[in-house]
Amino acid sequence: MTYGITGYGAYVPRLRMQRAAIAAAHRWMSPGLAAGAKGQRAFCSWDEDSITMAVEAARPVLNAPARAAFQSLTVATTRPAFADLQGASIVAGALAMPAAVRTADLGQSPRAGVSALLAQWRLADGPALVIASDHPSAKPASAQELGYGAGAAVFALGSEGVIAELIGAHSSWNLFVDHFRSNGSKHDYHWEERWVRDEGYAKIVPEAVAAALASAGVDAAQVKHFIFASPLKGSGAMVTKRCGIAAEAFDTTLDEQCGYAGAAHACLMLADALERGQPGEVIVLVGFGQGCDVLVLRATEAIAAYRPRGGVRAALADAQVHGDYLRMLSYDKGIELEWGMRSEKPVKTALSEQYRSSDQLGAMVGCRCKRCGTVQFPRLAYCVGEGCGAPSTNSEPVPLSDVPAQLLTCTADWLSYHPAPPLHVGFVQFENGARVLMEIVDVGATALDVGTPLRMTYRVKDVDTARGFARYFWKATPLAA
Repeated sequence: MTYGITGYGAYVPRLRMQRAAIAAAHRWMSPGLAAGAKGQRAFCSWDEDSITMAVEAARPVLNAPARAAFQSLTVATTRPAFADLQGASIVAGALAMPAAVRTADLGQSPRAGVSALLAQWRLADGPALVIASDHPSAKPASAQELGYGAGAAVFALGSEGVIAELIGAHSSWNLFVDHFRSNGSKHDYHWEERWVRDEGYAKIVPEAVAAALASAGVDAAQVKHFIFASPLKGSGAMVTKRCGIAAEAFDTTLDEQCGYAGAAHACLMLADALERGQPGEVIVLVGFGQGCDVLVLRATEAIAAYRPRGGVRAALADAQVHGDYLRMLSYDKGIELEWGMRSEKPVKTALSEQYRSSDQLGAMVGCRCKRCGTVQFPRLAYCVGEGCGAPSTNSEPVPLSDVPAQLLTCTADWLSYHPAPPLHVGFVQFENGARVLMEIVDVGATALDVGTPLRMTYRVKDVDTARGFARYFWKATPLAA
């Protein structure tokens, strides 16, 4: 029985920064940046990280029957939210995965996403979710600041409805250090670009690709989609040529519109290739970083009928373009602003209470009263329905994160502390009757109005800066960017 990709999804943060705005901010000390200041790059809002992006990428791939069948969930990133707290478990909770799902984190190399995909493919022990989510951070005024981006991609693997199968692979290790980040450092240290291209990419990758193609029994001329992720502009086209693969097999759309998303970038490119793929097409996926993982895939007949609920093209189109460079810098903690005394409020999390309420908070699960039908969140000891008051034992759980909603009331608060002022908060009316007071994020130029369609998005609720602990919860965001 064939084991392979049965579904995929992608997420790119709505926020995009004009590269010209970044270059303009540094023109006084590095005018040469203007030469690479074309297009835009994605950047995380203050409440987005590798965990929230992983959740958003995976949500469209899941449905109730499939969710219960998954055996494992792996999250790959070079920017884990915690040094010692498993991110995959937080993601599993937000996705309402069964408790028996095997969870794991993988990282420490930009090829971690591809490595996780290949490892699960080799294991093939049941339906699995593999997520790559990353947001590399660069020093201000560096070339990487222009080229970096953010995003996440997810792949469901299984034996039913396979849209891409593995027909060959090759792995090798090589302690080629093109960049590194030491423990405790925020930014990567990069080596000289020409040496990385000539000694690294041009020698290591073609050899690994040739071995993988040989294992698959296909020729380079048969490759329709070639995927190689790099922060170095133009290197993808060079490697494609060195591998003997046609130039049109390499697509640069993501580099131009999203930026380099670290360990997630090759996986985003794969999701994009699958979105455009046709039956029988050969895809070569390269993961580079202290060696190579190369996967040779072939699209099956099933890909013609597969339509992703959340694809790369849709994620790229869902954009809010900004020119306020200091906004991006502040969200990435690259500048320390004076937020006033209101920002000094204590937000210590009671971990015991968080654990007891995890079934409600993780996947935003409310309840429906079996006596009067009232849907409420959070769950309380008694029903709040007018004249009801039935005990909570007379209710059933109701997930709210995917229920359509609209804005009932809203306030834009410039007085309360918020890392992305103003703080938008209001009552959200869910289609099933639930009404919840919520924070509303990523409000674009069209602003908010009564009746604005909303959807839920998984975000960082707040950060306990004294102890370095981030809490996660759901927020509302307008459907239209």
